[in-house]
Amino acid sequence: MTQAFDATPLIHKLETHLVLSDDEKNALQSMGGTVKTLDARQDIVREGDRPSACCLLLEGFLCRYKLTHDGKRQILSFHVPGDIPDLQSLHLDVMDHSMGTLARSKLVFLPHDTVRDLIGRCPRIGDAFWRETLIDASIFREWMVGLGRREAYGRVAHLLCELYVR
Repeated sequence: MTQAFDATPLIHKLETHLVLSDDEKNALQSMGGTVKTLDARQDIVREGDRPSACCLLLEGFLCRYKLTHDGKRQILSFHVPGDIPDLQSLHLDVMDHSMGTLARSKLVFLPHDTVRDLIGRCPRIGDAFWRETLIDASIFREWMVGLGRREAYGRVAHLLCELYVR
């Protein structure tokens, strides 16, 4: 069932890089989706799934991860309120990673058609989503450097700085 939700975390996130017009803010606030609250350590989407919706984190803490061949989890990124960590699912049919909650989290699942319609009506929001995806990719590249070349203290320091800035 589609329901209204408070898009303030998303608006705040987008406004770190773009001043949104009142019409754009209203378009974001008027989106409908399926709101769910999940406990800690719950999967949102699994590698191999074919999602039909993107998830927007409203409250809580998420991670993107992959499982190794022996079942161990490698965290690839952390996500905070306002993030839509799976925007790429608009264009990629099959997930190549999993996402799960690290704490009790409130999410809204936005149908792909709803997101595409929003982007069609508000192209600047589409540009902002694209920018957020590029920033997410840049953060991922830093993680790869951290895993491969930084000592443990440097990795932890980088993570703390990342979360502080975000």
